[in-house]
Amino acid sequence: MSLSLRSAFLALLAAPLLALAAPPEAATEHVQARLVSSQAAVAPGQRFTVALEQNIKAHWHTYWLNPGDSGQATSIDWAGAEAGPIQWPTPSIQAIGPIVNYGYEGRPALLVELTVPADARPGSRFQPTAEVRWLVCKDVCIPEQVSLGLDLPVAAQAQSGADAAQIEEWRRAIPQPAPFAVQLKAAPQGMRLSGPTAGVTKAYFFADTWGAVAHSAPQPLRAEGGGWALDLPAGDEPLAAGKPLSGVIALTTAAGEQAWTVSAAMPEGAGKGPGPADLAAPAADAATPAPASDIGLLPALALALLGGLILNLMPCVFPVLSIKALALVREGNHKAEGLAYTAGVLASFLVLAAVLIALRAGGQQVGWGFQFHSPVFVLVVAYLLFLVGLNLSGLFEIGGSFTGIGSGLAARQGLAGSFFTGVLAAVVATPCTAPFMGAALAFALSQPAVVLLAVFLALGLGLALPFLVLAFWPAAQRWLPRPGAWMDRFKQFLAFPMYAAVVWLLWVLAQQAGPDGVALALAGLVLMAFGLWWRHASGASAVGTVAALAGVVLALGMSAWIKPADAAPGTSASAHEAYSAERVAELRGQNKPVFVNLTAAWCISCLVNERVALSRPEVGEAFAKAGVVYLKGDWTREDPKITAVLKAHGRSGVPLYLYYAPGAAEARVLPQILTPGLLVEAVSSAPRSSP
Repeated sequence: MSLSLRSAFLALLAAPLLALAAPPEAATEHVQARLVSSQAAVAPGQRFTVALEQNIKAHWHTYWLNPGDSGQATSIDWAGAEAGPIQWPTPSIQAIGPIVNYGYEGRPALLVELTVPADARPGSRFQPTAEVRWLVCKDVCIPEQVSLGLDLPVAAQAQSGADAAQIEEWRRAIPQPAPFAVQLKAAPQGMRLSGPTAGVTKAYFFADTWGAVAHSAPQPLRAEGGGWALDLPAGDEPLAAGKPLSGVIALTTAAGEQAWTVSAAMPEGAGKGPGPADLAAPAADAATPAPASDIGLLPALALALLGGLILNLMPCVFPVLSIKALALVREGNHKAEGLAYTAGVLASFLVLAAVLIALRAGGQQVGWGFQFHSPVFVLVVAYLLFLVGLNLSGLFEIGGSFTGIGSGLAARQGLAGSFFTGVLAAVVATPCTAPFMGAALAFALSQPAVVLLAVFLALGLGLALPFLVLAFWPAAQRWLPRPGAWMDRFKQFLAFPMYAAVVWLLWVLAQQAGPDGVALALAGLVLMAFGLWWRHASGASAVGTVAALAGVVLALGMSAWIKPADAAPGTSASAHEAYSAERVAELRGQNKPVFVNLTAAWCISCLVNERVALSRPEVGEAFAKAGVVYLKGDWTREDPKITAVLKAHGRSGVPLYLYYAPGAAEARVLPQILTPGLLVEAVSSAPRSSP
């Protein structure tokens, strides 16, 4: 048989096999993928470039080499060719609330170098295949997979293809090794990466391995030595001395944006390197550009306003709002009362923000509800709510002896009452955490003082807004019932939520100061009740007033004897182990699913979640069936290690719920408001489904 006839015969036999070869293009519901070759024909032993182009559906994204807080990197498994590693273009930040991921939208192209077998014969076909897997996410995540292939002729001499220019354009999007050296050193918050480039106005570092850097934490930029320096808060697996940190640094200057690959080792003198417990709020000033991972000031203000509105529905705040709403049923200057109430709320949030700024300047780690770490503060709030309850019960009237002095003074007395009701609402709101607050507060606590004050004022305005709207909108007041005898009964009824809050605060005090602390608190309540009863029984005489004041003063004086107990017991009867980063690492090393609950006895949202979700039988059964190990971290008294974990996940306070699925690279962060169905779904599904 002649050579030409033999070739034709072989081609005829190979035709069915060629028809079964993997196509160069394929599509899923959310991504169109294709392989693009720089060559039209390849030579034996040649090394050339292939691109995997992804055309991603609008508003969806896939993931980079290090996906960030969640996600999964795109992978390519080759057959029929020797393949180099994926060459990744610079990712973008995919921020969803406090979660920060690294990935791609639009039409990214991942480059790979393929090598043709050296024994390939001219006239044959080079047909490598690729199994491509990715996770594509929007508000849900969907794993997808396609099979792709190339079919290129093998020739004695290679021939460039029609897509060679496109390949070179994509290659320019791949970060190249930096033409400058970077330095790495330990810093209080983790690490400081610096370089010599001058005039940098914006910078962000994408670590190429998970855990070395906290993805959701800001990366404050500063000028240093004629160049730039970037503070990198440590992640869950901090860099040890002598270990390299590598990744992509994106720098913006007057000439534009350029990304480079860089690598530097942690100096040996740095020891083990700072862990999560060493995280501190990064230094920042008004000139510091906002990092790309921040949600931004306007979104933070909007989230804070919305969170403040929702706080009004929390069980710790709603009774106070109801008390104030009674004032609108009576005749009076409702607008003035609304403004006074709002002023009281805003003034309280200003004070709270100022204290946070002062503590942060002193190097302390603080978050939302930090004041409830103090047993003395818990006791003082318990006393305050007890006095409010006694007032509502009719045992005494604040300012009652001044009612005959004149209407002008009476009006001022009413405005003062509105102001301090606003203060009370702000105080009792602080142990609550509403949805949307977490991202706004985490942003605020990482920003300069002016931004922090603005976010806290927005939160306070949201808290005051319902009463302010009722005060200024007469049509809304018509929704309220008409005045009558029911008002006194309803007012007396509202005393009981106050008493219930006192019981809860005493329980919190028991976690912090033990039985002795509770005994002192109860003695103080008796002293106050006795003094006020004496005043009431004596017709508000001078002696009775002195007795009442003496009871309050003695009770407050006894608070100085409150001392923290040696250990704080757990905050729930659910079966769990104590949280520690070491225990999490040990369990993950054993490939066991882990659920982490960071909570506090004074956090009402935490307690509600435990009652309505975590303690439900169906949740316990799902945990047992999946073999989930339940770890609980108690933040009732300030714990720097838990504070660091909260900060690393973009939170300023509890609750924080984390679920580590077996084999997952990182935790799935669950919502702040839990339901049994959400927990059962989380532990029952093998892969994580959150973006």
